[in-house]
Amino acid sequence: MSRFASFSAGGETFYGAIIEGGAVALSPEFPQWPTLKDVIAADGLHTLAMAARNSEVTHSSFTYEIPIPAPEKIICVGVNFPDRNAEYKDGQEAPANMSLFVRFPRSFTGHGRALIRPKASDQLDYEGEIAVVIGKGGRHIPETEALSHVAALTLCNEGTLRDWVRHAKFNVTQGKNFDASGAMGPWLVPFTHPAQIEDVRLTTRVNGELRQDDRTGRMIFPVARQIAYISTFTTLVPGDIIVTGTPTGAGARLDPPQFLRPGDVVEVEAEGIGILRNTVEDEA
Repeated sequence: MSRFASFSAGGETFYGAIIEGGAVALSPEFPQWPTLKDVIAADGLHTLAMAARNSEVTHSSFTYEIPIPAPEKIICVGVNFPDRNAEYKDGQEAPANMSLFVRFPRSFTGHGRALIRPKASDQLDYEGEIAVVIGKGGRHIPETEALSHVAALTLCNEGTLRDWVRHAKFNVTQGKNFDASGAMGPWLVPFTHPAQIEDVRLTTRVNGELRQDDRTGRMIFPVARQIAYISTFTTLVPGDIIVTGTPTGAGARLDPPQFLRPGDVVEVEAEGIGILRNTVEDEA
């Protein structure tokens, strides 16, 4: 399985392949593609895979960055699993259309780094999700063709400040965008077959305790539907990220609620992608 990551070492930022023993920096070989976003725009993941063959580790020690450093758009899908809809206890069936909101790149940190619990709130919560990276852009993309527009998959902990998503009547933006409150990574896995997303187990663990556990086959709005719907109102471009929804089991819904605290370890895992692992620290 090919895995491509953005990482930093020695004051420099690279992208490359993750192999046994560390990372292979490939960005110096492809100056025409400064970031993985540029690689995806040029349909270059296969070229990277070929370049990584028989390569030796260049960095055994490095820090993961979010895979796509500056996506034009990060669009998140809310309430996308049946049990998650039932958590609202409003007696309503799943809506006909999906709930969406946007996040900024600065609200995410990389694999192995700390989620930051801000000074403004002690209600930092986790949401384990799979994210899809758009490879071929477009507008009004038919649902039957939508998956052909996906370049890669990654993982997301869509960290949320629960009290701040309720600061206004119908606006969650502020509670979803505190700096480094979420994480993305560790790497991109090239998307080559619908089976990689259609019925995949997705779990979240906190300090080893299983909190979220569901399968993408139970999504109310499958990924192909998400791409078709979103591309109705906005042009998707290479490097855009769609965060596809979280299962039931977030800390706010436990009795009593269990929010993240400094020292906690959160692991989001999906079959065929890997594990996104982060600790938690208070804002300095």
